[in-house]
Parts: sequence; C-alpha cells; structure tokens
Amino acid sequence: MKPFHGLRAVACAAAFATTAASPVTAQSTYEVPAGAHFNAQKLDRLGDYLGSEIAEGKIPGALLLIRQHGHDIYHQAFGVRDTATELSMTDDTIFRLFSLTKPITNAVAMMLIDEGKLSLDDPLSKYIPSFANVKVGVEKKAPDGSKTLELVPPVRPITILDLMRHTSGITYGFYGNSLVRKAYVAADVYGGDFDNAEFAERIARLPLHNQPGALWQYGHSTDVLGRVMEIVSGKSLLAIEREKLLDPLGMNETRFYVTDPEKLKLVARPMPNDSDFHVGFESRAVVPMKWESGGGGMVSTIGDVARFAQMILDGGKFEGRQYLSPKAYELMTTDHVGPGSGVDRDSFYFPGDGFGYGLGFGVRTDPGNSKPPPPGSLGELKWDGASGCYLVIDRKQDMFFVLLEQTPSWRQKIQPTVKRLIYEALEN
Repeated sequence: MKPFHGLRAVACAAAFATTAASPVTAQSTYEVPAGAHFNAQKLDRLGDYLGSEIAEGKIPGALLLIRQHGHDIYHQAFGVRDTATELSMTDDTIFRLFSLTKPITNAVAMMLIDEGKLSLDDPLSKYIPSFANVKVGVEKKAPDGSKTLELVPPVRPITILDLMRHTSGITYGFYGNSLVRKAYVAADVYGGDFDNAEFAERIARLPLHNQPGALWQYGHSTDVLGRVMEIVSGKSLLAIEREKLLDPLGMNETRFYVTDPEKLKLVARPMPNDSDFHVGFESRAVVPMKWESGGGGMVSTIGDVARFAQMILDGGKFEGRQYLSPKAYELMTTDHVGPGSGVDRDSFYFPGDGFGYGLGFGVRTDPGNSKPPPPGSLGELKWDGASGCYLVIDRKQDMFFVLLEQTPSWRQKIQPTVKRLIYEALEN
C-alpha cells in the first residue's frame, strides 16, 4: 500500500529544518486527500502543541505520522534528535522503543503458533524446565507489622498464553514496593552481560508476584517468551524475528542494537535532564549486549513502525502477503482479561480505563469511566513504551498514528494530548 506524499511535500521541508532554537514547525494548509476525514486547520494544532513542548525544553523533538485509508494525512518532524548535536529530526532517526517492542515480539510468536511450533496452552516448563519449580510469593503480616514472604506452589503451571497476556505472575522490579518486586531488585537481574537463556533462568529463580492467570501483571513475561521463541526456532530472537517479520515486511532498521557506527548519529536522545527511563536498567541501544529483550529492547524508525501498524490495521496482511492467519489476528486483537476471564486488575493495570488486553495490545472495549470519555473507537488497539513511543490503531476509522519521541518524564502528558488533538481534527 503506497503512502500519500502530498502533505509531506508541502510541510516537511520546513519541519525538518527546525532546530532547538527554533522548534515550531511552519503552519500549512494541509492537502488532505479525498476520502480522508480530517479538518486541515485543526491538524495545525498538533504542530502548535508539539512546538510548544520543544520550546519549553520538555522534549528535543518528535515525529508524528497519521495514516488513514492507506494515505499519509499528516507526516511531520519537529525539533532535533539530540540537543548536543542539534541535528534535525528526520525520518531516518532511530528511536528506542522500549515496551513498544512487545507487540512486535508477540506477532512473531503468533506466527510460530500458526506454524505449529508453539501452542498457547503449552506450559512454560515444557521449554524452560526451571519454571516447573517456581513458587508464588505471598506476603504475610506479622503481629509487629512487619511483612514476610511465604512461598507457595502455583495452582497451575504458567502457560504461553500467560506470557502473552501478562498473567504469568512474572513482574518487573522497578515499580511498586511489594516484597516480590524487591526480590527482583535484590537479585540484580540486569547485572553483567547475559543472554536470553541466562535471563530466563534468573527470572525462574525468583518468586511469582501472584498465581498464574489471576492478575494482569506487567513484567518480563515477553522477555521469557522471547527465550521460548529461540528454543522452538533454534535461532536467536533477532534471527527469527528478521526471518518471519522484520525483513519480509521491510522493517530494515528495527533491531535490538545500533551496531553501525555511521548510524549512531541518527539515534534520538532525550533531554539531558530527562535521561532516566525509570525501568531499572540503563538503555543500552548503542552498547550491544548478548541480551535481546523481546519485551523492551528494540530500536526502530517511523517508517518501520508504520509498516508494522499498517499490517495490523489490515488484518495481518501487508502488500499482498499474509503474516498472521485470521485466527492468530483475532487472538492478538481480542480482549483476554475482561469479564469472565478470571483475571483481576489492580492500580498497575497499564492498559487503562476502557481497555482490555489482547496478546500484545491494549484493546478498547468500552468508553471507560472518565467524563467525557477519552477519544477513540471501540476495538482500538494501542501500546507505548517508557521512552514515549506510542502507537494507536483505529480499525473503525481505518486509521493509525505513530508518535515517536524520547521522553520518559513527559510522555504521559504528551501522548493523550496528541491523541485528543488528532481526534478533534477527525470529522465523521
């Protein structure tokens, strides 16, 4: 499917010339293609907003792409990729995706399921035997108010489905203050130069945060899934992802590390005072390791993420090739944690109000409790990462948008504002 370039020819030259000292892109009357449903004047507000965030020193720059009916409705660059070099933000800029890696890994896992190499019902211990001995950590309160951790057997094994929908009980150690999360910190799970096999073994030695299937619990489930994918394919995670998805789809810049010295200058950096991504480990995109984190380690470009988004929007198909079977696509994009699933939610339920969770994406199931409800359509798919990279796929509107930025501190303000402005410009 060919992108529409009319808007880009009008606006991008001015946008790409933007610098830290002059962050606001030029305003234009957008040549919205026939069949699209956007108000050109209201789209201008996106440039005003992102330009103001740059002018206030919150972000160095950003890329934003809106595509509907296969055409680029809005495609602009803002600011610079790095305040140290003041090199302009351009389409070849490389971003650290963090958790936006998860949908990509899950898509390849679904392709392996389509091939019969893996099943959602398989116990994790079938592939990584150490998980047969895992225990669940249950906090107990002593009379003096202190807490201890009692280790109890799981009521059932962790399955591949649990890994893909975040109900395995595997967590992260860098948010919350439960004793299990503190055990992750004490274990120094990110220490040294380890590969996926060693990392899975480190996780297997730690207690589960909750019983498998009982709670949506964000954590290293997708990293462990990546190790399973290596085992069933006999290849490294990058090799199997390149073979099945990245290379055929044309995601040529999506990898785990930037290994070409000439491309280091293309890597987007956050503001110098905003470099802590709050994920417990240093982002090492430019320092290659053995670890290939299927849950948060990929780097990519706006063109690559757009190809992936178009494939998902089009039902698992891109440029005549079917990547996901209809059944696999349905499984990925259907809520698996809603009423009747037996899965509880707590304050760390990151899909948010109005969203269930598929196998890699938040799935909009209802308007939510906010008044007025957040913008979007039922069936919307979304996910983001700690760096601020954000993907929304609206199947009802035949539309997606990609926002790429590097800002751990401001993403939770910028993302919903950008989404609101996009939907305010959308005319049904």
